[in-house]
Amino acid sequence: MAVAFTFPGQGSQAVGIGKDLADAFPEARRVFQEVDDALGENLSKLIWEGPEETLTLTANAQPALMAVSLAAIRALESRGFSLKGKIAYVAGHSLGEYSALAAAGFVSVADAARLLRIRGNAMQAAVPAGEGAMAAIIGLEQVDVEAACAEAAKGSVCQIANDNGGGQLVISGAKAAVELAAKLCTEKGAKRALMLQVSAPFHSALMAPAANVMREALAGVAKNAPVVPVLSNVTVSPTSDPDEIARRLVEQITGRVRWRETVEWFGANGVTTLYEIGAGKVLSGLARRINRDVATASVGTSADVEAAMAALA
Repeated sequence: MAVAFTFPGQGSQAVGIGKDLADAFPEARRVFQEVDDALGENLSKLIWEGPEETLTLTANAQPALMAVSLAAIRALESRGFSLKGKIAYVAGHSLGEYSALAAAGFVSVADAARLLRIRGNAMQAAVPAGEGAMAAIIGLEQVDVEAACAEAAKGSVCQIANDNGGGQLVISGAKAAVELAAKLCTEKGAKRALMLQVSAPFHSALMAPAANVMREALAGVAKNAPVVPVLSNVTVSPTSDPDEIARRLVEQITGRVRWRETVEWFGANGVTTLYEIGAGKVLSGLARRINRDVATASVGTSADVEAAMAALA
């Protein structure tokens, strides 16, 4: 009857997230202050008051979502909860992997905030505006999507960036190639091929400059063995080795987020309940579509904290 904690990625942000936690738990509010201090700006005000278009910017959304997730963790800990001994694994979707690692003590909250600010800026800067794109492909087998990407690339970049499960794959790369691949996927029978409103072609080979930036950034922070194993996006295997974790985080910048396989791995390795820690319920929805035998719950408000403590006690 094992439990795993999962941490959401970009797209779960919304103005006001985490305010209830900060109001209810001094420990949660201190997380937001710690992030503000680390970044040298009042990110908390942006998170709670907006404007939304500024919060949605990659360089803001990434540390903001981590802050909310860690605020939820600190709220749980204030009630006597401890990951070690209670939680079998942690995992996060893209930037959520940093949240998972901060929760497990791999890096400090301050370093996680700084790393995510660097990551967001580096990903944005890796490709000139308008040259990259991403598209969601719904209802088409992975082999067919991969074939469409290969056909469309023709020496350019087009690849699967996210395998989210439930028949949802996200492709990423050069704009013309992604647009052609989306058209080919429709012709192959996809239910939908939707161009996404994103600022860069994340999790594609075009992000190589950002990977180099993150390799250097990660080398410059103190790293500890996490108190529970983390399941990597790119390998879907657990590790507690700090150097290996850092290598996987670098690979994640250009590699595929294998979330469907992550949820399947949990189910195959005794995990019966997945808690989504932080903003929104995106991962809970994906998990239910991937494996209906795994129960889901979320911890993003003070009421959620009390419910989780009652269930996890």
